[in-house]
Amino acid sequence: MLKVSDHLHIPDAEIEVSAIRAQGAGGQNVNKVSSAIHLRFDISASSLPETLKQKLLQLSDYRITSDGVIIIKAQRFRTRERNLDDARVRLAQLVASALQVRKLRKPTKPTMSSRQTRLDQKNRHGKIKKLRKVVAHEN
Repeated sequence: MLKVSDHLHIPDAEIEVSAIRAQGAGGQNVNKVSSAIHLRFDISASSLPETLKQKLLQLSDYRITSDGVIIIKAQRFRTRERNLDDARVRLAQLVASALQVRKLRKPTKPTMSSRQTRLDQKNRHGKIKKLRKVVAHEN
């Protein structure tokens, strides 16, 4: 059972794990041993609460497919066990990120003094630009 928070757990039966060969450098071992982990988690078929499922499906994360399946590929470590732990931790972090309630931004207005400062700076900048004009010679 994967613990996401104090009140939320994901059963191991809902997580599909397969071992694959890791990419990249690794010497002779990389071609023989399947140490990378390919973790799949179907959001819609899971036992998560409906509101959490909807929040997960609305996330714009490259690991979530259009079918609502989270795919995590873990190949950071040399051993299968450490990669499995890494994939499970990353899944828990992704689900926990959907649990967090975003703080709504309270729209504010600029203060009177900041508006006046802005206008003064614009005025000063305009005067500097006027001094750069080419002066016409009177003949």
